[in-house]
Amino acid sequence: MLQLLPQSEILIPNTKNPAQAVEYINSYIEKTDCKNLNVDISFMNVMDACYVSTMCSTRHYMKFPEGKINWLTASDLTSEIIQPLSLGNSEYQSYS
Repeated sequence: MLQLLPQSEILIPNTKNPAQAVEYINSYIEKTDCKNLNVDISFMNVMDACYVSTMCSTRHYMKFPEGKINWLTASDLTSEIIQPLSLGNSEYQSYS
């Protein structure tokens, strides 16, 4: 039997402004059933990526405590900075 698997979608914020990106991603989280989510913030600098991923991971955890967000970033530095916060629902992958 052939089984069709859903393609994994990657959410890309439509702005480089970190506050607007948080609003965009959190709005998506509230509107959809996105227990597992892939978000590409590789176009942001390290500090903005840390801010966005921290704020949105927290919102996502409140709605889906068992869910995961896979953050696509430009650098491993984002993961190193966030690691002490122990955001259990976040994983980081870098393009570098």
